[in-house]
Amino acid sequence: MLTADFQQMNFTQMHERLRLELQRRIQRGTLSVSLLARQTGFGQSHLSNFLNGRRQLSLEAMDRILVAQQMSAADLLSAHARHAGGPGEEDEDGAVPVVSHATALYEPHIRPSAVQSLLHLPAQVLRTARARASAPRRAWQRFVAVIIPAPDHQPMEPLVLPNAVVLLDRHYNSLAPYRPNRPNLYAVRHEAGLKLRYVDFQLNRLVLRPHSIAFPVELIEVGVSETPNELLAGRVALILNEM
Repeated sequence: MLTADFQQMNFTQMHERLRLELQRRIQRGTLSVSLLARQTGFGQSHLSNFLNGRRQLSLEAMDRILVAQQMSAADLLSAHARHAGGPGEEDEDGAVPVVSHATALYEPHIRPSAVQSLLHLPAQVLRTARARASAPRRAWQRFVAVIIPAPDHQPMEPLVLPNAVVLLDRHYNSLAPYRPNRPNLYAVRHEAGLKLRYVDFQLNRLVLRPHSIAFPVELIEVGVSETPNELLAGRVALILNEM
């Protein structure tokens, strides 16, 4: 049965967040209207009207969609609603969610079910980090952490070792240097995956440079409807290698 904390989120807000989450999944290619129709038994036109904001769903219909998509009502809570202290409260205790690469790349707000574990850091580390975000990115939950498995670490060896935990600041997706005369290291969206690389922008291309000279430089063409900032998941703020 669908339940929610209505002091924090009313039915209309829940309805809208479900619609936006489904739209994000469709844009990412992990869901389609036809697939959702097969999963729920609803007609495609019924679902299309909901996704395009032309009609609302009943509580029972929302419940069926949540079950089909393996979501809970808690997954629809915004980052601010999950932390009663308001904006930025998620960083006050220094607990950063460790998430999958796909979640770090695509999800503005981290769903509870997407959290694999928590990385506990001194809160001061998070509070003193300088942000430099594009306008759309400012609404995203700021800090997440990801694990870099072998062999994904190899282009950045010895800076990044197997199974390193990497803290990402998703409010820093600018190519401007964070520190003078030192290149920024970014998590970059490339071929539907996440790569850690030093990044330049030249001739409408992102230039991805590895740390190890044994690996090639890679180029990403930036589409006419894209900006370089959209391809940057965030600046690598901290690397924790296993000792």
